Amino acid sequence: MNTPAKPDTRPANPNFSSGPCAKRPGWTPAVLGDAALGRSHRSKLGKAKLQGVIDKTRAVLGLPDDYRIGIVAASDTGAVEMALWSLLGPLGVDVLAWESFGAGWVSDVTKQLKLDDVRVLEASYGQLPDLGAVDFSRDVIFTWNGTTSGVRVPNGDWIDGGRQGLTICDATSAVFAMDLPWDKLDVTTYSWQKVMGGEAQHGVLILSPRAVERLQSHTPAWPMPKLFRMASNGKLNEGIFKGATINTPSMLCVEDALDGLNWAASIGGLKALIGRSEANLAALARWVENSPNVDFLAESPDIRSCTSVCIKIVAPWFTGLSGDDQAAAAKRVGALLDAEAVAFDIDAYRDAPPGLRIWAGATIETSDLEALSHWIDWALAITETEISG
Repeated sequence: MNTPAKPDTRPANPNFSSGPCAKRPGWTPAVLGDAALGRSHRSKLGKAKLQGVIDKTRAVLGLPDDYRIGIVAASDTGAVEMALWSLLGPLGVDVLAWESFGAGWVSDVTKQLKLDDVRVLEASYGQLPDLGAVDFSRDVIFTWNGTTSGVRVPNGDWIDGGRQGLTICDATSAVFAMDLPWDKLDVTTYSWQKVMGGEAQHGVLILSPRAVERLQSHTPAWPMPKLFRMASNGKLNEGIFKGATINTPSMLCVEDALDGLNWAASIGGLKALIGRSEANLAALARWVENSPNVDFLAESPDIRSCTSVCIKIVAPWFTGLSGDDQAAAAKRVGALLDAEAVAFDIDAYRDAPPGLRIWAGATIETSDLEALSHWIDWALAITETEISG
């Protein structure tokens, strides 16, 4: 069998990792030159930088004036767990899981907090649970976009606007790339490292007035680590939502977050960010439609992610392999692309079915994804040749 020829065009930026994600177009370390380094984050300058991130986040996302925005520790995970430990207890809980991160929140609620009244609504990779079965008289925990499955909820129509419980939404690979119905989200979390391509470690926690009321009226039955304490004696710690972070933040990361938000505003704000992500999904969809070798892991077009796009290999030579051999073959495809420096870090998540995971968020150029698709075809052909011997 002849060795397939390499494509002529390479992606200008080979970084397609699903977190930390690619920097914005045109980014260089020089944009961090104004960072408040060697200064206290509680100095006038430090507070101004942190407040600037909060204000620009509100402006780009179009958040209601009465929603609180806090910068917290430990990335999106820290923001979610801060919400779970602080808010759960008064009502029963519905937890939705259709990939590994949602499953992690199930574990937190059932094995760590050990709540008694918990319903788990699950689905396999590539599918969604029955959204119509959710009971909004209870607190509801869900991911907007399953980063490791490439499956997102189609919209917010399934969320009850007259709900009694709180909605707690892990939206880390959705915020800035998808249209979120803020009036239906009481707690929303994300990290800078996803759609905005910022540096890792810090999380963002957005609270509705309903969530604030719960914080001020409910005292958790379990011990609360200092990093999770958002209220005391029935009063919200307002400082958290004015840049007075509980822990010491990296001012270098803060400067990078400011740069990303300034870039977002310069290209047209949220509408432009969503448009870039959807255009990237459309480019990958054209490739998938014309390829007999690949398909989306997400089974229905209306639930396909426009950020963490998960691809399964459906070529006969691949589907005929055992599970372990499929995993090895998929990793071989990723290794070939890495060796050619055309795509880094696009292996499927370790708990997901064998395949590829391609970040297509707003910092990615459509032309780079179009070039990448030809290289994936090449790597698949090389892998088939190697397996066929």
